[in-house]
Amino acid sequence: MQILPIIYFAYMFVSFYFLILILLLYFKNKNSLFESPKMTKEYTISILIPAYNEEKTIADTINAVYNIDYNNIIEIIAINDGSKDNTLNVIKSLASKYKNLKIFDKPNSGKADSLNKALKFCHGELIVVVDADSYPSKDSFKKMVGYFDDKQVGAVTAACIPRNRTTFLEKLQVIEYKVIAFTRKILEYVDGIYVVPGTGGMYRAEAIKKAGFDIHNITEDIEATWHLVHDGWKIRMCLATSVHTEVPNKIKPWYNQRRRWALGGLQCLNKYKDIIFRKGMLGYFIVPFFALGLFLGLIGMIIFSYLLLRRTITSYLIAKYSISVSSPILTMNSLYITPSVLNYFGLVLFFLFLLFTFFVLAIMKDRLFEKQSFFNLLFYMTIYLLSYPIILIVACRHYLGKKMIWR
Repeated sequence: MQILPIIYFAYMFVSFYFLILILLLYFKNKNSLFESPKMTKEYTISILIPAYNEEKTIADTINAVYNIDYNNIIEIIAINDGSKDNTLNVIKSLASKYKNLKIFDKPNSGKADSLNKALKFCHGELIVVVDADSYPSKDSFKKMVGYFDDKQVGAVTAACIPRNRTTFLEKLQVIEYKVIAFTRKILEYVDGIYVVPGTGGMYRAEAIKKAGFDIHNITEDIEATWHLVHDGWKIRMCLATSVHTEVPNKIKPWYNQRRRWALGGLQCLNKYKDIIFRKGMLGYFIVPFFALGLFLGLIGMIIFSYLLLRRTITSYLIAKYSISVSSPILTMNSLYITPSVLNYFGLVLFFLFLLFTFFVLAIMKDRLFEKQSFFNLLFYMTIYLLSYPIILIVACRHYLGKKMIWR
């Protein structure tokens, strides 16, 4: 038997497996999907807002934080990480409006190092990290703090959704963020959440101060989450509230962001590779699940590229021969695609994931998101998702060359 069909069937088997797993977990827990534990205690909260060249958004972020409906926020620390623009002046102008706004100005050393330094000054029982282009909902803290009544919970994240959704690229990211929010909540039911995004992650101070943020990892939020799970803490996801965030509205910033995510993921896999199939859910599920996702993306891209290249070469040789013997280059037979089991399974897999995406949008639309057009969804399923394996290949090349690029 040829190796390609074996790889193809293995790829489809794993895809079907995870699709079925997610659906089973959803139907088992669908009644609690948008619920959150009742707040029984107002924990003291410290908020950290790291910022580097965020003069356009930092004011809205700080205003959004002060608009949160929660009575026990004891300190808000805006961290200026050596910004070269007007970020520091914007923060200082807000300090006259908000008397308890603290400013931590430091030379540029990266987000992770900024957070580690600021953690030393935090006094809250819970610590919230809010990126300087993100905006927590007014009810977010009240919906999230109840999870910490469980003494094993080390961090909680909320649904992260795009604030800007006007351009075509922004609308595609709205679909993406919907699917991410849904699947992240589903993964909670198997203790499989692998990232608490920096857009508005809430941490137990005891847990995050011990773990810290890895200054060598360019996706410090992923690494910090894995570190917490490694230390025995549980991660929870609150779909009952949200944090809005600015998403890239141009191709280059979008590409740079996704490449950074892929690079940071590779860094995490290398750091925690020794605990695969060891050390609880991190080793038995999160790391293998994350690695398999990257691997499937690469394999899918390799198969697609191979089939496309083979088809192109074959067509070229046929055309060249046809010209040399003066026969027709294009006939009706040339347009005929020979049916095979692989073709049918590929189509079935595509339409199943298309239906799954429709399914997710139907669940989410009435609570957090607006409707999406069918064209946007079709483009997302074909062109948009196809770009991820390409970005991953580039990230692998950068990783092997030790070229850790942030922007």
